[in-house]
Amino acid sequence: MGGAEKKQAVTLGMIVSGFILTVAVVSQIVLAFLLYNREGDVLVRNLGWGVLWISAFFGWWPMWTMKRRGKVDHGKSYIHTTALVDLGPYSLVRHPQYLAGILMGIALAMIAQHWLVELLGIVVAVISYVGTYQEERDLVEKFGAEYEAYRIRVPRVNFVWGILKWIFSRNLNEKKD
Repeated sequence: MGGAEKKQAVTLGMIVSGFILTVAVVSQIVLAFLLYNREGDVLVRNLGWGVLWISAFFGWWPMWTMKRRGKVDHGKSYIHTTALVDLGPYSLVRHPQYLAGILMGIALAMIAQHWLVELLGIVVAVISYVGTYQEERDLVEKFGAEYEAYRIRVPRVNFVWGILKWIFSRNLNEKKD
């Protein structure tokens, strides 16, 4: 399809899952403050804060990368790319902002350590992960074989595997030179 943009059909399922995700995220954030367990495990809480920082990193970095590398028309949002971006966070995972949502849900559960916040974290993580499947279909339709090749190189949301693959590919490229 190249650089042409095609309107994505919005389905009832997308509206419902988007609504549930929004309610779950907002509820989880609010309840993480209200139901914060002061007696919880300090190590788990501190790890949760680390996961939350990683989430912020994967949430914000793609916006700058897409705007700079995605051939976005002047005045348009970063989501209106006309070129496949496989640099920056997109060299580590195919869906960094979905990953950010998954990690945020997990992090807030670890920080608050309350069963309701944990349950909402599961809802957020699952809906975010499932959302990557529709995104994949849309991107295959938009970028075709180029995106299929990218899917082989870069994991969906497993950033640990993505970092390891990135490191090993750099080492192999350096040995070739």
